[in-house]
Amino acid sequence: MASPQVYRLEIAHLFNGLSEQEKHYSHHMARCSRFVGRQDHLTTGFPESLPIFDFILALYQSCDGDWSSIVDEGVVTNQDMASFLEYAATFLSNVGNYYGSGDQKFVPRLRMDALEALATRSPRSKVLYAQFKDSIVAIPPFSLGFPGERAQSSYYPGPVAVTKNDAECISRYMDAQHIYPENTRLRKAEDGALEILQASVLLGESELQLGDSLSSPVVKLLKGDHAADLEKVCENLQKANEYAANDTQRRFLAEYIESFRTGNLESYRDSQRTWISDQGPKVENIFGFVEPYRDPYGVRAEFEALVALADPFETKLLTRLVEHSDKFICRLPWAIAENSGKGVFEKTLFEPPDFSSIHSLAYCSSIIVPGINLPNYNDIRQDVGFKNVIIANRMAAESTAATWPFIDSDELPTFRNHKHSAYYWWVVLHELLGHGTGKMMIEQSTGQYNFDPGNPPTNP
Repeated sequence: MASPQVYRLEIAHLFNGLSEQEKHYSHHMARCSRFVGRQDHLTTGFPESLPIFDFILALYQSCDGDWSSIVDEGVVTNQDMASFLEYAATFLSNVGNYYGSGDQKFVPRLRMDALEALATRSPRSKVLYAQFKDSIVAIPPFSLGFPGERAQSSYYPGPVAVTKNDAECISRYMDAQHIYPENTRLRKAEDGALEILQASVLLGESELQLGDSLSSPVVKLLKGDHAADLEKVCENLQKANEYAANDTQRRFLAEYIESFRTGNLESYRDSQRTWISDQGPKVENIFGFVEPYRDPYGVRAEFEALVALADPFETKLLTRLVEHSDKFICRLPWAIAENSGKGVFEKTLFEPPDFSSIHSLAYCSSIIVPGINLPNYNDIRQDVGFKNVIIANRMAAESTAATWPFIDSDELPTFRNHKHSAYYWWVVLHELLGHGTGKMMIEQSTGQYNFDPGNPPTNP
């Protein structure tokens, strides 16, 4: 495990410029991320993750954040405490004990007797330690993946290992029943029945009747996965609703709540259509089961929460770029004279997206990305639109890294001077022209295409 670098994300100058209504709105939205953090630990890969998370918080509370007092009491040495804080920082940054990028497991560089000594701080820390004392250092598993000797995943919990074939089988059932996979997990019962665990506040169980009952496995839909944490998320979204800036925000908050309560992702898709129309908000947000990076099958998503404040000056610069986006699209390598100079691989009308430079106030995810293009639903992006955001304070902080091991010492001053601006504009163009352009060629209905199937465009 490499030593982590800890960065300070500056936000006070923007938060202090908000009205009292906007401050209350951002506060309640940010509080949701506290419960989303627990949700992430439950959904993204590893059974020992949640007790480790609670253990770190329990130790923090036991010393009121004064870690040196634990050393002063003689519980552990300075080196022990430094090693523990190194592990805790890496764990919290990755929302678990597997790296968000790469999914490899990391273990603490801490003597186990020192960790056990820390566990004596309170009755609660003792109980939590007992739940992970063996698994925190166990290798294998080495990484996230379908459960087995070398990998594990909480997307597929239970004593009976779920295989890739099981995931493929259940996907066909879910498609037939119009059940989206993003907010689900899959469990295999002792009798071979496949159980779809759907995240929702509401509880319920139903059996899906599909195909030949003699040859098809029993498939059950169990609602209520993560119900307690989602209930708290909904409570804070409801409080935020009281301070929303406009009807559009109140509408997508209501659609968030409806989706999280019922597990219905059609309501969540509706929230994304509404969210897109909330142009240039002072307080931006992203909530929901968004990215499927950590699912070995690539469809089940972790629950993310981002609350951020817009920087008006930086956003104005990005808006000017967006206003001239058609000119840049016509310079892409596949652009030809057709379609007003954009070529056949682009939509006839490019709808300029809302492109904001935002500063993170609260961000809970296994990967803190520098820029985002959302929603992830291609049909909504193509038919309704999308938003681009650049998380500016995250990028600025990263540019202050203590070391750059792959840069020659003679080139380091030049690299430091230009790294942030080069990185910033690379991400800007990645979001605007990478995610934002391109036409998804599909069969919209039987025999109806959005291109000429008899004369399809030539791959450039």
